[in-house]
Parts: sequence; C-alpha cells; structure tokens
Amino acid sequence: MSALPDIPPDHLDLHAAPDSAPSLLWYLTEPTRAVVDIGQFAATRALLRAAPSGDGHTVLVLPGLGGTDASTAMLRKFLTGLGYDVHGWGLGLNIGPSVEVVRGMRELLRELAVGGKVSVVGWSLGGIFARELARDHPGMVRQVITLGSPYAMTDLRQTRVNPVYRLLARFYVSGADVPPPEHTRPPFPVPSTSVYSKSDGIVAWQACVSTPGARRENVAVASSHLGYGYNSSVLWVIADRLAQRAGRWRPFTPPPGMARMFPAA
Repeated sequence: MSALPDIPPDHLDLHAAPDSAPSLLWYLTEPTRAVVDIGQFAATRALLRAAPSGDGHTVLVLPGLGGTDASTAMLRKFLTGLGYDVHGWGLGLNIGPSVEVVRGMRELLRELAVGGKVSVVGWSLGGIFARELARDHPGMVRQVITLGSPYAMTDLRQTRVNPVYRLLARFYVSGADVPPPEHTRPPFPVPSTSVYSKSDGIVAWQACVSTPGARRENVAVASSHLGYGYNSSVLWVIADRLAQRAGRWRPFTPPPGMARMFPAA
C-alpha cells in the first residue's frame, strides 16, 4: 500500500485546487473552533439519538497525522452506540506511512474482514490510508468515508502540516512523499463519501473532494479540521452512510429540518 494522494483526472478542471494552504486566520482559529464543535456535539445529543442505527457490521476508524485512537474515541463511542462493531487502529501515534503502519493496517484489515466487509472511516491522513486500503483490498472494504482528507492534493503546500510531513518523510515507505499521477493507478473500487469543510484551517478543501460519480460523493459541512470527529453534522453523515444496506448505495440527502446544517457545496 502506498498511502498516497488520489488525484482524479478531471479534478483540476472542476475544482481549480489552489497550490497553497488555507488562510492564516482559519489556521490560527482551529483550536477555538474545535472547542465549538465539541460544544455543539454536547448540545445536540438528543438530535443525534435519532441518527440511523447500524446493522452490526465492522467499522474501522483511522486517526489523522499526529493522532492516536484517543482522538477518535468520541466518534467510535457514537458509532458503537448505533450498533456497529467499531475498532480503532491500535497502532499508536500516526506519524505517516511508515513501514510499520502500512504493514499493521493491512494485517488489521485482514483480521477484521474475516467476518465480512469492513467500512473504513478516516480522519485527514487516516482517510488517505483508508482509500489506499480499499484500492489494495477492495474485496474486504464495504465503503470509505473520509473526513477532511486531502487525497486529491497536487502539492504538499496545500496543507499546513507540510513541514511536519516532510520532517517525518524519512520514516515512510519508499515513494510515499511523491503523489503519483492518477492515470497510473486503478479506479477507486468501492463507494466513497468525502466530507469536507470550506472553513478547514489545516488543508485546502479543494484537495478533499473528487468528481461526483455513481458511487462517490462529496458532502460539505461547517467544521474545523480538528473538530471533524466531534461535529454533529459530520457524525450524522457518517451514521447515515454506514446505515445503507450493502450494495444499495445512494448519495447523501439531509433529512427534513436539517438542511441548514449542511452548507451548499
């Protein structure tokens, strides 16, 4: 698994992705806005109790760069409450696509898929990993949901963590710091939902979306990058997507009365 960005062939034409990171204002206010997202979660618990229940299938949740399973604990608890068999990645701190991380995720997916296909939810870099797991093992993955994951970036300057990524690059598998051309890679093989926010202060939102298709979609939310795992709109999208029956994927539609929670794309 290469754990590399996925650049759709017509991405640049439709989305005109910038070659720079989000504005300094969005970046500097990330911690404050993440606290707001957490507060919003606490205030909307009653609403989230109405989220679609699960069918018990296995869900794997992958953290972002610099995160551990602790960062996804609230998200995983929410999904467990909906009836899913939820697992963290169990690989400690996410420092990027090191040999140990790549090997560990492959082994974990094989173990979890023994009982059936696994849905994979990935936050930021974790979403890039999720997509690569699906590319390498499509028979084991039911669907992929990414949260602010810059899988479509064309330049590492599109993320505020570029310096950290470069610093850690010496630990990565060969070639993991060089995005490959999309035409050299197989089409994305499973249903996918890309959750993104135009107020993301860490990665350019244009790098987090792809051209909508028969089994792929982009869903806009109002969230900080650090708050994706706590934002009530994001949690509802994840619950809605996971609740779909296998083989019956349809694009996300906000339920009546909740449309204002999802800004126009």
